[in-house]
Amino acid sequence: MYSANYAKHYRQTGLDSAVLDASPHRLISLMLSGARERARLAEACLARGDLARKSQAISDACSIIGGLNGALDLDAGGEIAGGLQALYDYAQRRLVEANARNDAEPLREVDQLLGEIETAWNAIASANAGAAAPAQEVSP
Repeated sequence: MYSANYAKHYRQTGLDSAVLDASPHRLISLMLSGARERARLAEACLARGDLARKSQAISDACSIIGGLNGALDLDAGGEIAGGLQALYDYAQRRLVEANARNDAEPLREVDQLLGEIETAWNAIASANAGAAAPAQEVSP
């Protein structure tokens, strides 16, 4: 019992440190990852018949997606931000359906959708890191 609590505390401390040290771009990446993790946890809980924990995981995923939705700047983000807003709204509706119907399919769908966004979001960071790297001189 003590080792399980210690491990949970250690993971939470690591997550807290990652959040405190993260850039705004990294925070969005962590939120996407967290929402996906909660969707997968809900699916696993559903398979085990742990409906209370399934509901909590879905509630957590909805909260994270709500935070992502609230962080959108619709004026600056234009069409892309509008598309993300629609997708986040859809994902939340699907999570509510999964919870109400005890159906794993919407959980897998949300995980996949958020995974595609996460991949694209992380590619932006990689592209920016490559563009920010100083050019190396070539010797004759």
